[in-house]
Amino acid sequence: MHWLWKLQQVCIRWGTQMSSRTVHLHTKQLTSLQWGHQEAPEKFNFASDVIDHWAGMEKAGKRPPGPALWWVNGDGDEVVWNFSQLRELSQQAANVLSGACSLQPGDRVAVVLPRVPEWWLVTLGCMRAGLVFMPGTIQMKAKDILYRLQESKARAIVAGDEVSQIVDTVASECPSLKMKLLVSEKSRDGWLDFKTLLREASTNHCCVETGSQEAAAIYFTSGTSGLPKMAEHSHASLGIKAKMDASKWMGLQASDIIWTISDTAWILNILTSFLQPWIAGACTFIHLLPKFDPEVILKVLSSYPINNMVGAPIVYRMLIQQDLSSYKFPHLQNCFSGGESLLTDTLENWRAQTGLDIREFYGQTETGLTCRVSKTMKLKPGYLGTAIPHYDVQVLDDKGKILPPGTQGDLGIRVKPIRPIGIFSGYVDNPEKTAANIRGDFWILGDRAIKDQDDYFQYLGRGDEIINSSGYRIGPSEVENALMEHPAVVETAVVSSPDPVRGEVVKAFVVLAPEFLSHDSNQLTKELQQHVKSVTAPYKYPRKVEFVSDLPKTVTGKIQRKILRDKEWKTSRQAGPQ
Repeated sequence: MHWLWKLQQVCIRWGTQMSSRTVHLHTKQLTSLQWGHQEAPEKFNFASDVIDHWAGMEKAGKRPPGPALWWVNGDGDEVVWNFSQLRELSQQAANVLSGACSLQPGDRVAVVLPRVPEWWLVTLGCMRAGLVFMPGTIQMKAKDILYRLQESKARAIVAGDEVSQIVDTVASECPSLKMKLLVSEKSRDGWLDFKTLLREASTNHCCVETGSQEAAAIYFTSGTSGLPKMAEHSHASLGIKAKMDASKWMGLQASDIIWTISDTAWILNILTSFLQPWIAGACTFIHLLPKFDPEVILKVLSSYPINNMVGAPIVYRMLIQQDLSSYKFPHLQNCFSGGESLLTDTLENWRAQTGLDIREFYGQTETGLTCRVSKTMKLKPGYLGTAIPHYDVQVLDDKGKILPPGTQGDLGIRVKPIRPIGIFSGYVDNPEKTAANIRGDFWILGDRAIKDQDDYFQYLGRGDEIINSSGYRIGPSEVENALMEHPAVVETAVVSSPDPVRGEVVKAFVVLAPEFLSHDSNQLTKELQQHVKSVTAPYKYPRKVEFVSDLPKTVTGKIQRKILRDKEWKTSRQAGPQ
């Protein structure tokens, strides 16, 4: 463990030196920014304005040596890069993308990788080259990948062994796809070897001068009807927003090490393992974590000098089911949670066993961080905290009028007359859907809430039909479409169902074809679940299946999911704790 002791000493010395002064991000672009007036600089690029800034501080001796990215895989392999190395490697990555791949600024690049260092390098490389990166989960199946490549007109995809074979089965149907980059120790026909190209690439790269409002990323976000939408974020809504949030949220210091336990496809990952730590000059810690294992997480927290952790509530719920008395977390100081509601008993149990609070935050793909409980704020169990300062968040009625404290309504962010920095640019090629979310002067978030006298928000649930299971946002129509492909299914409706561990899970109500009515229901349930897993991302499969003779519908024949969902949750409340 000599290497660990040495790195810990570096971090300790680093923290001592950095705490004696306040570190500011000095760039021409950011000094021109007037936060109060919601004015962004004309040009901004996170790679040049943030990463290169910290690399310059290191070179000038104004920043002690220390990690910017620290990756481990659990098998003894590790990668530790400082900001100077991160700058050089991301310049090489940019040269691979714009040189070997001949990609031009504005081209879209699908990035489907697990938690490997290359995800962070490719994302930075895309920023440097002015490319639009599009994260995707490795759990995607052929239909998911085909849809995303076709809809986005992606020019390139960067992927690993997990999905490369699937990509090959659909690539011929994607005329815009010109380049496939493989992140692997093995070669594959038709794919360029990213690691080899990276080693051979020049370290000289002139960062593309990107406009702050130019597209930087596209995230596919699930909807209650239809297929996932493409939510576009600009360089401002990601990078400048992160700068604005830094002191009002996590309050990271350059000596901090933060571990975010999240899929690389979710916006939470880029917010808390990329933007927030590197804005502060802090280190992002990454564990490959090929499968969720509470014991591995606890051992890592005990063995490494991680002092900030971010995870969905299910992470904490799983951890408190372990024997925490067997572990010590000598460095852990701050715990954050987002993605779904944090149950009060989870918070209290975690505090009782570790002495640490869990501070909630709330946001969406389209809005980024929206509400938070920062380290300087009072913690109220069951509340999301207050809105970040430059967002005017209110509880609204169905006319878009602001409701008084204590009244239930729809959450919204004011976007008129000034659109705040951080709101996404809109749904790509879908201005009607973007406009449909505007009510009066507010962007409607689709969640129900109550604001108290202290401006803290209490989350009440989805106003629409999105299923939020263990931090995964699942559109019911995606699951329904998968189920309808099975010959046993005549009709189906998918809703959320309460679950003591995951908060809520996917439940499918299924009307069977006559020839399947005599089949064993338990066996048929397993068959349908396996079918969904085989045609779409496995986390979307219905954990509960109920066979029914018909489904509630409107006079026009539209299935009324709300009736089924309300009944499901009402039945659970009446049943009470088991």
